[in-house]
Amino acid sequence: MTNLLDNIFWHALSGPQAHLSTGTGTARRYAPGFSPIVGFADPEQPDFDSLAPYCEPGERFYCDGWSGPVPAGWRVLVESTMLKMIWDAPMPAADEAPDAVPLGALHVEQAVALATLTNPGPFGPRTIELGDYFGYFDDAHAEGGRLMAMAGERSCALGLREISGVCTHPDYQGRGLARRLMTKLIRREMQRGETPFLHVMSRNDTARGMYERMGFRIYREVVVRVVALDQDAR
Repeated sequence: MTNLLDNIFWHALSGPQAHLSTGTGTARRYAPGFSPIVGFADPEQPDFDSLAPYCEPGERFYCDGWSGPVPAGWRVLVESTMLKMIWDAPMPAADEAPDAVPLGALHVEQAVALATLTNPGPFGPRTIELGDYFGYFDDAHAEGGRLMAMAGERSCALGLREISGVCTHPDYQGRGLARRLMTKLIRREMQRGETPFLHVMSRNDTARGMYERMGFRIYREVVVRVVALDQDAR
């Protein structure tokens, strides 16, 4: 099962989440509004020509597992590395966030704002439709409370379920909110017979350490790039 992680976004985009994506038999992306992520049937020789008609010039996309030459008509805006981590521990004994609020359409604006502030990874206004999302709100604030922390699910394929969008507002860090939300998701996924996994930037030692203490182990490190179609490419 773990070898699916080597090209997980392709397996998700061409499999159980195909209805939430667009593209061809060799290159796909999440549909506009979802997380701007692309996947290729062959990540070592990505078919950017097939992907281009489904992208707008200047639109930024994340892709992993590809470090070859940049194809004509495209630019690499960011290059870094990230860790793929998979759950390697027993199911959490209890739901540590029974009071967490399920996030839905009414919470999109706050979820996008929190993701923009904290940058947990590629996030769009429809990302919370990719799986279950939960959050904690500070009821001391007006207008129904401020979103303090959230965590949810993104890609999935053949028994693997990604935990993503994990973030906490700077004003509420240090309370263990994100960890509690993650534990809730891990338990729910394992009860469904799924194996949780996640991605974390290699340089994010704080998050990686927390994930390892929770029960995740490093599967492998991969290149991650942010790419964009040139403005005059179409």
